[in-house]
Amino acid sequence: MSQSSSRRDFIRQVGAGAAVLGAGIVASQPADARPDTFATGRVRGANDRLNVGFVGCGGRMRSHIRHLVARNKEKGDVMAVAVNDIWDKRKKAAQEATGVDATSVHHDYRELCGRSDIDVVVISSPDHWHHAHALAALKAGKDVYLEKPMTYTIDEAREVTEAVKASGRVLQVGSQYASMDHFWKARRAIADGLIGQVMWASGGFGRNRNKRGEWNYPIDADATEQTLDWKAFLGSAPKRPFAPERYFRWRKYWDYSGGIATDLFYHTVSPLLVAIGPEFPHRVTAGGGIYAQHDREVPDTFFMNVDYPKWTMQLACSVGSGVGAPLVIHGSEGTIFVARDSESLDNTEIEVVPDREYKDDFVKKTGSETVKIAVQPFAPGTHPHMDNFLDCVRSRKAPNLDAETGYRAMAAIGMGVSAYRRGEVLFFDAKRERVTDTL
Repeated sequence: MSQSSSRRDFIRQVGAGAAVLGAGIVASQPADARPDTFATGRVRGANDRLNVGFVGCGGRMRSHIRHLVARNKEKGDVMAVAVNDIWDKRKKAAQEATGVDATSVHHDYRELCGRSDIDVVVISSPDHWHHAHALAALKAGKDVYLEKPMTYTIDEAREVTEAVKASGRVLQVGSQYASMDHFWKARRAIADGLIGQVMWASGGFGRNRNKRGEWNYPIDADATEQTLDWKAFLGSAPKRPFAPERYFRWRKYWDYSGGIATDLFYHTVSPLLVAIGPEFPHRVTAGGGIYAQHDREVPDTFFMNVDYPKWTMQLACSVGSGVGAPLVIHGSEGTIFVARDSESLDNTEIEVVPDREYKDDFVKKTGSETVKIAVQPFAPGTHPHMDNFLDCVRSRKAPNLDAETGYRAMAAIGMGVSAYRRGEVLFFDAKRERVTDTL
């Protein structure tokens, strides 16, 4: 069975109820970012070239640009036609990397999204801008590649999902882990009954960044109030005086990011939901703290416990310690060992091991005491997740991490951030799609 076919097997429709993240971190975007009508995208033939615009041309976007420029040279089926950023230096770098002319370098993302010659918008802006950028692109009739996390809040993810359905556009959330063979093979093993009912899953990251501090990217002296549009960076976030530290190291601050949860845990939650099946959480708790890197607001060590109706996900991460939690799916009859941790997915096989009580049944079913399933890790320099998106733009099929699944992942992530900040246990009412503090 193909990945796209198996993805369609478990896509479910979302109701129209509201979802809220909780006090302290809900952001409202500009009114013009909330679409009520949607433009029709350019009609394309199966062999037509896709024209791409890039919104937010920082470090992550550079890798997308390199890939698509290289793909254009190799296949000629995709072309960069416009770039957007709010810092002059990044505008210039993006223009040089893509080869677009000066008239295709935009300061206002709405101008780029409104261009009739653009088919696809790739978004790689800070978390608190994802909602506005995605809705502007969808409203203009564009298909969207939206970097993880899907949005800054849960209600924003719901609104983007509703806009995707209303517009009929294709949206891929940019967690490349959701396109890794490991999780699709694990999904097949679960569907084949090799581990019984899923009981719990675990994963996480270990990054020792104590010498320089996680997310402490260099602060460029060329970023001044004359060259960087500070007001545009802040957007809906609280107003603050010009501070390059916050622009370059925005993941350290609650105003723009959920820290570990939105930067790293989204890479564990979303592929596990691909493997096990996407659903809303039932209850979320979170803990951790700032133990070593005190130059930030977000924790350097963070844990989440996500209870779903019939199984639990446990997530652990520290950017102050270098060994991550094993990536494992535990069932009522056996276990799937996916990888050493969520970041070490260069292994070429996953292993299914039966529990002792079910060993004989497992041997009868598989002919072996354990089963090793070959998987294909990403080859260096390749971008299968982006390629899957482009394929789906042409076929109109659901991509590997579509808006529906991305929304459910964002529900868990957003609840974890809010549970930590509020010091509370949070629950999700799936019927009303609303976070509550009581059952």
